[in-house]
Amino acid sequence: MKILIRNCTLVSMSQKRPQIEKNIDILIENDIISKIDKNIIEKNIDKIIDANENVIMPGLINCHCHVAMSIFRETVDGYITQDWLTEKIWPKEAKLTEKDIYEASLLSFKEMIETGTTTVNDMYFFPEETAKAAIESGVRIQLTDTLMDLNGYEAGEKKINSTLNLIKKYKDNPLVSVNFGLHGFYTSSKEYSKRVINLARSNNLNLHVHFCENSQEVSDISSSYHQKPVEVLEELIPESKVILAHSVKLTDEDLDKMKEIKADISIASCPVSNLRLGCGVAPLTKMEEVGLNICLGTDGQGSGSNLDMFEEMKLAALLQKGINENPKLMPAYNILKMATINGAKALGMDKKIGSIEVGKKADLILIDMTSTITTPINNLISELVYNIKGSNVKMTMVDGKILMER
Repeated sequence: MKILIRNCTLVSMSQKRPQIEKNIDILIENDIISKIDKNIIEKNIDKIIDANENVIMPGLINCHCHVAMSIFRETVDGYITQDWLTEKIWPKEAKLTEKDIYEASLLSFKEMIETGTTTVNDMYFFPEETAKAAIESGVRIQLTDTLMDLNGYEAGEKKINSTLNLIKKYKDNPLVSVNFGLHGFYTSSKEYSKRVINLARSNNLNLHVHFCENSQEVSDISSSYHQKPVEVLEELIPESKVILAHSVKLTDEDLDKMKEIKADISIASCPVSNLRLGCGVAPLTKMEEVGLNICLGTDGQGSGSNLDMFEEMKLAALLQKGINENPKLMPAYNILKMATINGAKALGMDKKIGSIEVGKKADLILIDMTSTITTPINNLISELVYNIKGSNVKMTMVDGKILMER
């Protein structure tokens, strides 16, 4: 299958190319981007897409999500995180069936496709049902079971075995990869956390873990481990590849210490969810200063309301400018990186996705720039971060397959 995109404005997110290129053609052969140039001449084209007055950019990468939580949309008003979990969510999650997870996941994948997300990092129950829905929908996913030993040794072992089975099942699947998803240090004993981290390290896979989302979690970790949360990291994660979700309650001192940890650390910030739950604002400016890889996530719709990554980008930028009283912080292009190539780096997929380059997978989106709110276009990169919404996405492609074309 050959698809030729003609005459687009390209925002490739590649360090090897200009930030913005006009009147560009992109040739896609099967699942791979094979040519990027002006006026490509090619025979036997199966489909031509006229992208005049449209932007082509990499598909967005959601680095922290609970895909099947679409069924918990708007259940959070007035609850702090721990009360929302213990009173509203965990009792209902205990009753979820495999069919519930599959159907709720399908709804979320439809939402992702419609709003320009092509890859998601998921942590939830019955992960095989979410993987099944992802494959049917055509969305790229890295997933895991929700590992914890809060409910005892046997339950914890069952989840580890589930993850090991997932690794075997999907090792050759082009759309599905696996990580070790430790729910949190506050829901796992130190011994269990060590075991999960060692398994992630020995299998050369990511550790994906909720970390310092709110004040109660910080207190619970300190009480259980008799260490500050960052001291737990210092002891347990060296030589690991880690995605820390949220990380709202990290201090400047914490981040200075994290800079010295010999580990590959990414922070998956979820600004909408953190605000809805009253957790606060993650110190992204300081994280950027110490050199951590920052990416973005929506969390589940229960606390994040929707899966529109454009909304997360806008808030991530505005919050840092506002709380630091400095409009020069978080330039728009840096925010775009968080939603694309930084996310790919976090997932260990930056050689395949996250930027539009010859030889990479054809995961890309087409954005309509002709709407009233984007007229006139004085600064295209700023428009993409502050003005575009998921509803402006006209076409979504993953692995060279068009999943949506309005």
